[in-house]
Amino acid sequence: MADLNPNTRYKYVRIQGQELAENTMYAKGIFSMCWQLIQNDVMDEEDADLFKEIDKWFAEELPWPEPCKRQEKVVCFFKTENTEAMMRMIRPALWLLERYNHPYYLVYTNSPGEIVYEDHYQVAVKVPGVLQIEPVQPSWSPKNDAEEGNA
Repeated sequence: MADLNPNTRYKYVRIQGQELAENTMYAKGIFSMCWQLIQNDVMDEEDADLFKEIDKWFAEELPWPEPCKRQEKVVCFFKTENTEAMMRMIRPALWLLERYNHPYYLVYTNSPGEIVYEDHYQVAVKVPGVLQIEPVQPSWSPKNDAEEGNA
């Protein structure tokens, strides 16, 4: 069960956007979002160079998960216990997303799903790759007088 205590220490964090990746049908991560801004010529050259340096640092410092290399249906979460240097390096990328008005979310969790890869810094989690859309449940809110015909 989720612990809603604001002082809870979570094991994993993921920075993700609103748009879905085609192969995973899961919210794109920060690297995909920034690369998309570059590829769509949204980001100016100086900002693109900054992001490329950030991306280079991560490529050099973190192992590249095998499931990601094979473009399997996985998403990655950073381990919060080992993220101090990573978060320091990723902050400028968050600033870039904000600069270009690109919404993002920090998702903290202790249960990201089925872990299929793990190293010192991150985990890769298997995702179904199918978007499951469910009908909206009936309203559970109290009816007001207008809805009951008492207006």
